[in-house]
Amino acid sequence: MTRRRFAMTVDMKRCVGCSACSLACKAENGLDGSGLRCWVKVETEGTFPHLAQEVRSERCEHCDHPACVAVCPTGASYVSDGGTVLVEQDRCVGCKACIASCPYGSRYINHAGVAEKCTFCLHRVRAGKEPACVTNCPTGALAFGDRNDPTSTVSKHLASRQTKQLAEDRGFGANLFFLD
Repeated sequence: MTRRRFAMTVDMKRCVGCSACSLACKAENGLDGSGLRCWVKVETEGTFPHLAQEVRSERCEHCDHPACVAVCPTGASYVSDGGTVLVEQDRCVGCKACIASCPYGSRYINHAGVAEKCTFCLHRVRAGKEPACVTNCPTGALAFGDRNDPTSTVSKHLASRQTKQLAEDRGFGANLFFLD
């Protein structure tokens, strides 16, 4: 039997930059104002009047070979169910090695002085629910599932759509896919 491998797709044709994902994450996880586990990024290219704008929801890419886990001196960063990369808050000393090693800028130091990041709402997934950002996306731009299950929405998206990589993968094996 193949192990589960959680992944998320972001349909960039559907994302309108409303930030419902960020607000749902903040509410679900009781986050204060010190940082965000997911955010909306808007990039504009070109010169007026020939401009192009790209809007997308971003978060931790839950890499297959996470640099953040490899550099963590205390073992606070680790790989959990379905390949989800997590931080054990009690073991984190706030050294920021994980922040420096992440090519995606997905971590921050919270008010308590420890690293924090997206968890793919693993607490919800274990209860049979989708991550809060996916559930609350009003346009259906976000999808979550097991990429090793060919019947999952994520697998179907990856089989039928082109993806765009936002940062050089460098062999980390990102599991957040941006659909063109």
